[in-house]
Amino acid sequence: MAGTLQTLQILTSPVTGISTSQSRNLKLKLPQLIFSGNISVTANISNSLIPRKLRSLTGTIVIRNCTNSDQGNGGLNEAGKRIGLSSLSVSAGPLLNFVGSNFLPLALIGGVALGLANPTLGCLAHKYHVSKVSTCGIFVISGLTLRSDEIGAAVEAWPVGLFGLASILLLTPFFSRIILQLHLKPQEFVTGLALFCCMPTTLSSGVALTRLAGGNSALALAMTVISNLLGILFVPFTISKLIAGGVGTSVPADQLFKSLVVTLLIPLIFGKVLRESFKGVANFSDNNRKLLSKLNALLLSLVPWIQVSKSRSLLLVVKPAVFLVAVVLGALLHLMLLGFNALSIQTLCAVSGGNKSVFAKKENASALLLVASQKTLPVLVAVVDQLGGTFGESGLLVLPCVAAHLNQIIMDSFFVSFWNKKEQPDNKAKVA
Repeated sequence: MAGTLQTLQILTSPVTGISTSQSRNLKLKLPQLIFSGNISVTANISNSLIPRKLRSLTGTIVIRNCTNSDQGNGGLNEAGKRIGLSSLSVSAGPLLNFVGSNFLPLALIGGVALGLANPTLGCLAHKYHVSKVSTCGIFVISGLTLRSDEIGAAVEAWPVGLFGLASILLLTPFFSRIILQLHLKPQEFVTGLALFCCMPTTLSSGVALTRLAGGNSALALAMTVISNLLGILFVPFTISKLIAGGVGTSVPADQLFKSLVVTLLIPLIFGKVLRESFKGVANFSDNNRKLLSKLNALLLSLVPWIQVSKSRSLLLVVKPAVFLVAVVLGALLHLMLLGFNALSIQTLCAVSGGNKSVFAKKENASALLLVASQKTLPVLVAVVDQLGGTFGESGLLVLPCVAAHLNQIIMDSFFVSFWNKKEQPDNKAKVA
């Protein structure tokens, strides 16, 4: 301390009149010892050493530095403020940890709630193509964080990627035959979900979730880009054979191809080139992966916000019970796709080397499971617009698919959060 300690005061009731010399050997039950020099310690007091009349009293021992004696009770006030702030931070800690662990699902649910509460801003964002900007942003971030060794890992996992493309474009569309067996009014809800089964994987959420899960993000990127580009060729074929019963359908191939190149491929290449050209950009991306993943989540939450804002007027027309059934059907469809791909991964592991198989690696399995089990909404909207009234009212065809699209992202975000929490104790055990 800057000076010598001059006084030791005991602040108690003035009726007691206990002197300093009498209390020197006492251990009073006091909450804190507070130094005016911003130092605090705790003290334990023995009740047996206190007179009976004083056992119910508590006090504060204040030790003042002679150089700061003119501060009065300022130290006490500052100490009280520090205690209040620390108590607030302790109480807010669990809430902040929960938000940090479940940032993506909370952001998605927040986007849905905002779209339902006030669709004006969401419709305005749709008018100015904010969803395309957000998709471009997600793929720029993917390029910035894409390491060269991750590309090598994706090349090594080519059998996983090949099966993923087969699952997305050839196998999962057959679930549309199961959906068409259902009867619901309006029937467009059922037809819309059947069309949804024939779509390629999501443009951004599968990659973002794979990265959050610690999966092979380069493999997820490859499956996303290639499946959406090949989907321009496969989607008309699967719709014609599985849903339309042989009736020909036309898809705006040129327009879709250009849109996918602009929103997926170019931003991805731009981000990767930026990373390789400037060492500072690469270091920033590697040192701020958590920050970039949260920015990814915010950009992804713009999609449900805009889609719900656009569809709110239709939601008010449809009976709530019917729409709830469609929402449940969309959730069940996603669970079926997850179950099919999970079972396929286990089967392929068993027939291709067991634990040594490329399918057995957690990074490859999580990328395949997440990307191959999701279906994209923007491509569906483009296809439905081109079909006109072939399968019914366009708005009613799209509405259940909006719910299914949101369901799959929110459900998978909770699954990823659960996987990450499950792995934390394992990582701590390995470190120990």
